Amino acid sequence: MTLFRLPACILLLIITLGNPVSAAEQSGHAPADPLNSPQWGVMHSRFLNGETYVFDDKVKVLAPDSAEDSLNVPITFDASALQGVEKIVVMADLNPIPGVLEFRPKTIPARLSFRMKLQQGSPVRAAAKTADGVWHVGGAWVDAAGGGCTLPSTGTATGDWSSTLGKVSANVWQRPDNNRLRVRVMHPMDTGLASGIPTFHIEDMNILDESGALLAEMTLHEPISENPMLSLDVGKHTGFRLEGHDNNGNRIDAEVVE
Repeated sequence: MTLFRLPACILLLIITLGNPVSAAEQSGHAPADPLNSPQWGVMHSRFLNGETYVFDDKVKVLAPDSAEDSLNVPITFDASALQGVEKIVVMADLNPIPGVLEFRPKTIPARLSFRMKLQQGSPVRAAAKTADGVWHVGGAWVDAAGGGCTLPSTGTATGDWSSTLGKVSANVWQRPDNNRLRVRVMHPMDTGLASGIPTFHIEDMNILDESGALLAEMTLHEPISENPMLSLDVGKHTGFRLEGHDNNGNRIDAEVVE
């Protein structure tokens, strides 16, 4: 496999001219943010496209009150109490890169565990869009000491990232109602915010069952922790295939057999 890692060569200047708001926000009737974040309006416009939303206890975000390791903050979201979930977007309001991941369940529960980087204390939210077009938003506030997004990955710092890039390890736990799959994909997941180190992260990953049917699609962003570890419920399935790629075109292709 040929490995590609491109240098940073383009400086993007983003100028915010204004943030669009929904009709409800313009009229002053938008739901009050339970986490009282100064950035919620921006999150709503940028990640939920200004569409209708509700803060909903059916969307649970499980996270520590305080992050012991800002590079590896454990997060679980669970929107399985909702019907017709099409997509879940995870965001951290006060991160320098607020978009964390998107999860699109096809035939499995809308539930996922992972680890992420936090630069500072921030709300971490999961917004689940249902078939009626409404976003259901849950979240938790996580305190963090800082620096999670601006440090280089261990693999980049030691220079051994290329020897393990794209390797996959996995376990399947068989349970009476819903088997549990945990996968780990070796990748530096560099944010591009450490001096002299370009953005280098997994972009897309699909999980298929033993017959090739799509179980879930994921879009990962820079704040996902190095060597991403993802845990999800997979029904009665025991065999899987992982397919994906990173932002430099390196492929992920692995088979998981119990």
